[in-house]
Amino acid sequence: MSDPKLVQIRGLTKHFGKAPALVHAVDDVSFDIARGEVVGLVGESGSGKSTIGRLILRALDLTAGTVEFHGREIGKLSQREIRPFRRRMQMVFQDPFASLNPRLRIKDIIGEALDAHGLAQGAARERRIGELLEIVGLQADHAARFPHEFSGGQRQRVGIARALAVEPDLIVADEPVSALDVSVQAQVLNLLQDLRQRFGMAMLFISHDLDVIELMCDRIVVLYLGRVMEAGPADVVSRHPRHPYTKALLAASPRPDPDARHTRDLLKGDIPSPLSPPSGCVFRTRCPLADAACAKAVPMMRNAGPDHYFACIHATETTSPEHVR
Repeated sequence: MSDPKLVQIRGLTKHFGKAPALVHAVDDVSFDIARGEVVGLVGESGSGKSTIGRLILRALDLTAGTVEFHGREIGKLSQREIRPFRRRMQMVFQDPFASLNPRLRIKDIIGEALDAHGLAQGAARERRIGELLEIVGLQADHAARFPHEFSGGQRQRVGIARALAVEPDLIVADEPVSALDVSVQAQVLNLLQDLRQRFGMAMLFISHDLDVIELMCDRIVVLYLGRVMEAGPADVVSRHPRHPYTKALLAASPRPDPDARHTRDLLKGDIPSPLSPPSGCVFRTRCPLADAACAKAVPMMRNAGPDHYFACIHATETTSPEHVR
């Protein structure tokens, strides 16, 4: 890869509100995204996945930490300064019904991005919109329609075409199939895989579904209550999970072979409130391995193999990796 670190995230932190009502949405998260790589963020609702996506895109301001994109630290840039980077980073939203303006025709929804960056005008603009629609599996003459004339899967294809319009280096896909019927989810996932291969773009793929993450991603980052529990190559994390939370997510995932997982222990209870996260390891209140020591300090990352790390004191081989904490 010519640019091995397209995105570098270090100590990413986002808190909302003020004490005593301080929400710990994201705490000290670090990972990289290489050019052309798909990194998956997985965890239950409330884990901070979508917040991280918005922090990378600078839709939210950082509380602490840094975000580097193409070697430039963008975490503290003003909205004026961040504008040149907007073209290189795009988002595909969860809800294809809410993310498209119902009053605009498809050609204007896609054309907004072209207009904003001065990429095409007149006949060239119309041709480009038609090309984008065909790339995502729709027809060029669909450009004259309104969003309500499309199914959910077709609307999501329009959203993907809009993201592709500016030829981004990074797409943040935030639960892009969770609002779709099961029958069309696979079609949209296959489209995203094809586009990744065709255009070589990197992707941050956000999902609560570990099966989807395994299918789509090169590497996985497992989040719980705003902290990284485990990170590593997708096949390694799914076959040899080390953190109890990762094991619980895998066990809860429906499988045709009940013996395919090392554990069948399902998560008990609800994720704690980010207003008052547990001391020490944030997962300890639901962890079957937790003891008194788990409440005393946030566990450091430990090495489980090449590029595979997890945060649990019930382990050996400690390390301080540069790219994940």
